[in-house]
Amino acid sequence: MRRFHQLLFSVSLVALCWFGMMAVHELGHIIGAIVTGGRIQRVVLYPLTISRTDVDPNPAPGIVVWLGPIVGSALPLLFLALRWSNVALKKSLAFFAGFCLIANGAYIAIGSFDGVGDCGEMLRTGTPIWVMIAFGAVAISGGLFIWHRLGSARQFLSNPKLVSRRTAYVTVGALCLLLLAESLLSPK
Repeated sequence: MRRFHQLLFSVSLVALCWFGMMAVHELGHIIGAIVTGGRIQRVVLYPLTISRTDVDPNPAPGIVVWLGPIVGSALPLLFLALRWSNVALKKSLAFFAGFCLIANGAYIAIGSFDGVGDCGEMLRTGTPIWVMIAFGAVAISGGLFIWHRLGSARQFLSNPKLVSRRTAYVTVGALCLLLLAESLLSPK
């Protein structure tokens, strides 16, 4: 039964990280639009789509587009920097912070080659490809460093007692709440 809880926790945590990463990334675009006087037309976080924020008019598209990956990387680090007494929560937040750094870094670095999504807007607003690749390299390295400090994946997988039943179900509950919130807040 412990192996089941470990598997349930692991799958739920990865899904929670994916949907949470998209939410904090889009929050960055929202902040960018607000501070530059842009008008947010729509924020799509529906779980069965790739997230996006539509801004029109967008007086500073370069700022709006860059604040997605910047806030999407920095905000999880800020959460991690807070003092948490619960060890499982602190480790989960560390995993989330690493995940966000790696995902945002890979998105910008790899996207710089074909201009996909935000990267196309970055290129159109004058961001040099080397800046995008450098952002990606720093973010990915930071994420891998955080993950490395969590310990060995082999050790985690070989010891199912590291995940309590309560931790597994709290993670599933958090995932369900996030998916419900994103579904309710996103246009269909």
